[in-house]
Amino acid sequence: MRVTHRVVAVGLICTVLIALPVRSQDSTEQKNMALVGHNDLNGRGDGGEGMAIQQWPDGRRLLYFAHVEQENCLSIVDVTHPENPVLVNQLPSAGPGVTRCNSLGLSGNVLAVANQTDKVGKSPAGMWVLDVSDFGRIQKARSLKDLALSFYDTSGPHSRGVHCLWFVDGEFAHLSTGSKDSDPTNPKDDQYYSIVDLRDPRHPREVGHWWLPGTQKSDSCLPGCLPERPRPLDHGYRLHFAESFPEHPDRTYAGYIDGGLMIFDISGLAEVRAGRASTFAPKLLGRVKFSPPFPGFTHTVQPFFSRGLASVVDETNNMLCTDAPKFIWLVDIHAETNPVVMATAPFPENSTELCKRGGRSGSHNLAPDLVSSTSAHLNNTIVAASFNTGVRIYRLVDQPVPYPNAPPLIEEIGYFIPPAPPGSSAHSIQFNHVIVDEHALIYAVDRVNGGLYILKYTGKQPLD
Repeated sequence: MRVTHRVVAVGLICTVLIALPVRSQDSTEQKNMALVGHNDLNGRGDGGEGMAIQQWPDGRRLLYFAHVEQENCLSIVDVTHPENPVLVNQLPSAGPGVTRCNSLGLSGNVLAVANQTDKVGKSPAGMWVLDVSDFGRIQKARSLKDLALSFYDTSGPHSRGVHCLWFVDGEFAHLSTGSKDSDPTNPKDDQYYSIVDLRDPRHPREVGHWWLPGTQKSDSCLPGCLPERPRPLDHGYRLHFAESFPEHPDRTYAGYIDGGLMIFDISGLAEVRAGRASTFAPKLLGRVKFSPPFPGFTHTVQPFFSRGLASVVDETNNMLCTDAPKFIWLVDIHAETNPVVMATAPFPENSTELCKRGGRSGSHNLAPDLVSSTSAHLNNTIVAASFNTGVRIYRLVDQPVPYPNAPPLIEEIGYFIPPAPPGSSAHSIQFNHVIVDEHALIYAVDRVNGGLYILKYTGKQPLD
């Protein structure tokens, strides 16, 4: 098969047709990793950026799986026996052909699910809040409405709704979204940071929000604060993913696409939590901007609190490495107002060959610490979903020096790259998201149609 792609030169816009052969992969390539189980979800295995595991009192374990396309929203998989994952139910999009789900968050028996439309001004766009306390209802449900506690509507003439969300504490959801009254200065800047109170899951309400100054037409600082657009790749100044942890409830760690890594002070949320205030304003504490000179699209930030470090990943967007290099960064966050890049993870040794296999090739997502009893709490290991370069594992290795806060080295200790799923339009695996459970099992999803892969790490160094 031959493919074409577009090359844009700085200072000159032109279209160049380049014929490149897609090199197929015949067998699994792996190092210190093995496949435990797999389910293609009835051929509808287009995995998004949301997974969570629910432990039931009777020993049953359910995996909630968000879909990236607009036909299916949510798959529920019984992973009690990881070698034989069983599809329990699959719920369609609330707006087939228009709305995708992509992201979710689980706390106890409340499941929050994102809804994002393909274009602004459409619906449904927002967040579903679902009751997943009754297994019988979960099995019998035929739509999201069958499980719904509420729907938080963020649709609007300039909004696509919720792209990603974080919900781990049973109280507040952290959203990347637009709203009915948002009006960005640039259409690429259409999603910002919003905090929504879910303590009463039947009546969600926003309690705080933040966007980069100059990205909304209502900003009083305009025109002087209008942000400079990166060239030649302009992905937008909008929030991708924000994480806040119960052990550090006054902080949020966010990937803000071309805005880079951002650390927010959300200590004002304590006043809302205590009932002494109805709203508050997050404050930007520290930031690392990667673009320019690099291509940007900062995706996810995962702190290592005991180390005073954070791993940060930039998303690969283009096919065949045409927006490379995309990095997994290691950032020192001891001084929150001055985070500093310390290292990057190594690229695969066969990167040149991987770039020719088809689809996206490079970093995308990091395994999050979901805080729950069914999630691993990694302090020394980075587990990454990296499209056709597979699931890759890196270890932070301390250097034998007496200096305080000396940065560790990053060493790759494992990877798993299966062949392309049958019928994949990418002609390669496209690992989109990954989580790690408390038993160190790794759950990875293919973005196109491959479904769920359950893996285990078999190396000598611990996955901790």
